[in-house]
Amino acid sequence: MKNRIVQIVILFLGVFGFAQQDPHYTQYMYNMSVMNPAYAGSKENLSMGLLYRKQWVEIEDAPTTATFFGHSPVGKNVGLGLSVVSDKIGPVEENNVYADFSYTLKLGGEHKLALGIKSGLTLHNVDLLSEVYNTLPDPQDGVFGQDVSNSYFNFGTGAFYYTDKYYLGVSVPNMLKAKHLDFDGRSYGNESSHYFFTGGYVFDINQSVKFKPFFMVKS
Repeated sequence: MKNRIVQIVILFLGVFGFAQQDPHYTQYMYNMSVMNPAYAGSKENLSMGLLYRKQWVEIEDAPTTATFFGHSPVGKNVGLGLSVVSDKIGPVEENNVYADFSYTLKLGGEHKLALGIKSGLTLHNVDLLSEVYNTLPDPQDGVFGQDVSNSYFNFGTGAFYYTDKYYLGVSVPNMLKAKHLDFDGRSYGNESSHYFFTGGYVFDINQSVKFKPFFMVKS
């Protein structure tokens, strides 16, 4: 009989205001490599996934997030991965394409420590003129006089310590800050770095059932 795994998610979110936020994942345990590059290659075989989330379905321009990811061990102690994330809310759309690299250190027994880096490109678009300009009470406001399209490089890093029974991870997916909209010397949006802390433990209830609580802290 296949073991059934009972999972409980404990999610803590801390948010810094006045900045573009990384997408929030309630099912983050299925796409850990998006947040932590050290997770790439931690499974024995190729792992791939596709997630889609749309909030407030009846509301126009509600937040929508689509994620594709894949990672696999390659050679001895090396893991490679790829992630594509599209996040849209109202006139703002952000697309990210990132590659992951990890190297795993065997600490003895079943204890392993993986260190990883990720790098890639972020494409950021704000349809100010086409979607927002005509709704303004003051159409002469220059901030909304044109659409904004930017692309910039970013990189991140992470560590992932794990055994057959538990794991702990820490990561910063985007380490570089970038301005999304800069008009007349004023910044109206920027990319902020977020820190992720994850962990989990597997309890053997009996031969058929395992209990696996886990958590994520984001700041």
